[in-house]
Amino acid sequence: MKSPCILVCSIDMETGYCFGCGRTGDEISHWTSYSDRERDFLMSALPARLATIKRKPRRETRRSRMARERHSSGPDSKDTQL
Repeated sequence: MKSPCILVCSIDMETGYCFGCGRTGDEISHWTSYSDRERDFLMSALPARLATIKRKPRRETRRSRMARERHSSGPDSKDTQL
C-alpha cells in the first residue's frame, strides 16, 4: 500500500497538516481504509499542502556554531588561538 509517511509525525497547529507528509490527523488515521483511488487523489494534493506549512528555523547546533565561529575568526582576528 502506498503511503506518503516519512516518519516525521507532528501536526502543524495552523494548517492541521503533518509536517512530514502533509496529511491531516483524520487522513492519517483512516489511510488504510481508503481506496487506492482515494489515496492517489490525496497524495496528489500533498506537495501543495506541504508548501503552505511554515516551518520554524532549526536551532543552530553546537557543531555548526563552532564552525561559524572558526570561519569568522580568520587570521586577522584577535581571537585566533595557536
